[in-house]
Amino acid sequence: MAVSMASQAVARGLRGASVKHLFLSKSKSLQSNPRRWLNLQEYQSKKLMQDSGVTVQRFFVAETPSAALEAARKLNAKEIVLKAQILAGGRGKGVFNSGLKGGVHLTKDPAVVGELANKMLGFNLTTKQTPKEGVKVKTVMVAEALDIARETYFAILMDRSCNGPVMVGSPQGGVDIEEVAAKTPELIFKEVIDIFEGVRDEQALRMAVNLGFKGPLERQAADQIKKLYDLFLKVDATQVEVNPLGETPEGRVVCFDAKINFDDNAEFRQKDVFAMEDMTESDPTEMEAAKYDLKYIGLDGNIACFVNGAGLAMATCDIIDLHGGKPANFLDLGGGVKENQVYQAFKLLSADPKAPVPVFGGSRGPPSRPPGRHHRNSNAGCGRGRQEKAPD
Repeated sequence: MAVSMASQAVARGLRGASVKHLFLSKSKSLQSNPRRWLNLQEYQSKKLMQDSGVTVQRFFVAETPSAALEAARKLNAKEIVLKAQILAGGRGKGVFNSGLKGGVHLTKDPAVVGELANKMLGFNLTTKQTPKEGVKVKTVMVAEALDIARETYFAILMDRSCNGPVMVGSPQGGVDIEEVAAKTPELIFKEVIDIFEGVRDEQALRMAVNLGFKGPLERQAADQIKKLYDLFLKVDATQVEVNPLGETPEGRVVCFDAKINFDDNAEFRQKDVFAMEDMTESDPTEMEAAKYDLKYIGLDGNIACFVNGAGLAMATCDIIDLHGGKPANFLDLGGGVKENQVYQAFKLLSADPKAPVPVFGGSRGPPSRPPGRHHRNSNAGCGRGRQEKAPD
């Protein structure tokens, strides 16, 4: 069955929160599964890396065209890259309602930066991952543009099978790592990290060699790897993914782009990090769902979906689409769902005027009556029941 448009939309919406699979063999994978999604802008992730000694491009953040122009002059770089800061992907091919095409621009003239920023700031940028009306750009990042001689992939993430963090790397970066693992699994390298010892020097050097760094760049890359692990611990991350970890013609190892996932359970001691979250781009219903650890994504149809398990929820959306219907939402209760979460999920669905009838997905079928206090031992009714392991 072909993947429906609804399922593709759900996949895009869950990209920040979904399980990250890195296929190391045909039968085994690593995964990191945060309970909620904390979305940081690109410049915020770069700032966290910079504060931990990780090498990133020099950059400034601007909220006005004049500030962007001043930042470009301060950089005094051979070439400058201007990036609109929104949480959606596909910025480079996006379109502004000002008429400007592309949310990422390269130029050697600082004056052009001011002109471009004037057509970005305050205007909506529409990409393949934004709503139809786009997202208003309130901030731009003005950064030094660097040439990349070679791209590699590097990540640190939690692996249940190892009871702790692992390093995963490949000399083929700048592309989809799942595609690399599927076509050339021999180019995926893994190092298990001892949580008491941390990343040992020989481990970091071995990973640097496996990534293809040579000569003095081996030590430089190993140093960046250790600093990335320091960041991983410092911010209570569940994943730090750098793609690409690049090598410049001048002989520098630079983290050009990074994605950081955070442990929701550490919010109490990572208040500064969680305070950085930009909620202005979030859908109000999705924000309400997140309060109860529910994953909700609004869609364009009129059939509500109430499902236990993300994979099953996406399959339900596909089945509805296959039979001519259109799902109104993706709603995953997740594993270990509690009574109040089911109640809140029903409230979310009943508040949607375009979806009067829900479709239930799970092994038990829909409950015969709405859950309430009289269902003391109820576990969603329409879900898989209590399980030791989280569903797919």
